[in-house]
Amino acid sequence: MTADPVALAWAYLSRVAEPPCAVLADLVARVGPVEAAERVRRGAVDDGVARHTQARREIDMAASDLELLAARGGRLITPDCDEWPLLAFAAFGGAEVKVRGGPPLVLWALGPQRLDEVAHRAAALVGTRASTVYGEQVAADLAAGLVERDVAVVSGGAYGIDGAAHRAALASDGSTVAVLAGGVDIPYPAGHATLLHRIGRRGLLFSEYPPGVRPARHRFLTRNRLVAAVAGAAVVVEAGLRSGAANTAAWARALGRVVAAVPGPVTSSASAGCHALLRNGAELITRADDVVELVGRIGELAAEQPRPATELDGLSDDERRVYEALPGRGAVTVDEVAISSGLAPERVLGPLAILELAGLAQRQDGRWRIVRAAGRRSEARSFTARLV
Repeated sequence: MTADPVALAWAYLSRVAEPPCAVLADLVARVGPVEAAERVRRGAVDDGVARHTQARREIDMAASDLELLAARGGRLITPDCDEWPLLAFAAFGGAEVKVRGGPPLVLWALGPQRLDEVAHRAAALVGTRASTVYGEQVAADLAAGLVERDVAVVSGGAYGIDGAAHRAALASDGSTVAVLAGGVDIPYPAGHATLLHRIGRRGLLFSEYPPGVRPARHRFLTRNRLVAAVAGAAVVVEAGLRSGAANTAAWARALGRVVAAVPGPVTSSASAGCHALLRNGAELITRADDVVELVGRIGELAAEQPRPATELDGLSDDERRVYEALPGRGAVTVDEVAISSGLAPERVLGPLAILELAGLAQRQDGRWRIVRAAGRRSEARSFTARLV
């Protein structure tokens, strides 16, 4: 079956220049993909486009690339597709961002999840490959909590924090996205081949690089801008001072996304990058609800963090004032409690009675004292013994 000429043009253009290539994107925007591809093939382009395409313009693997993609159940996502995340990629329109790198020309994708839908409610969880047990546990807890709240987890498929986040999202039957720095047919790292295959079957794998392109260091740094772009927030779980995760955070800030970080032990070099981000204004994250508050809908706030319950939590203001007026040692009269608490003597008697019923205070010979926790347990044991 003959491939669609527009798809063939997009596929050819995807390989002919190293992305992102602003001058090639401008040519496509002016004349369309089919005409742009024809001009590049013939070398009938200006010096800027020629400089970026001359080395590869005679390499046309578009048909075989599309056949390979179709055989794997994948698809080409282009700017004229409904699935193109128009709003997410609009952030590349800023002048400062354009200098550093623009949106992708096309995306090669595998998986049932739609990119435009995922990008509406997603968070990137990123971090070092040399992760600690602490970092991997936090990443897993955050990922599981996010997908339970219908937030997609975006990461880069790498060892360490990325892998922990992807695995936890899959284990919780949630949506996870891996953005690759090479062709979707080349699992990288090789040790994550099974994990990436699972993401491709249940979530979404995508790359701006055509099939057969191998990952390289500069491609990881280029890839990071897409991780940041398709998520509402970039959460760095663990990272050194110089790391790919820090680069993703920088891209997130440039694109107007929220930058957040998880604190770690001050002695851990794996958390040094997180602490640097926090000092520079990143949001502090300790639980999934914190992230949901950043990427969720308007008015969707994090639930109040649970606090340890104490026996004083249920006391009224007057009861607490009276309790705090009782001395740490010894006993006092009602008048002395009134003076210490600032309450009239008649307002002290009721709270004292409540405290006595609660086992927090005790009256002896007309004076009042605090009953400590150990004393309450001792009295309870004594009372139980008398019953027996």
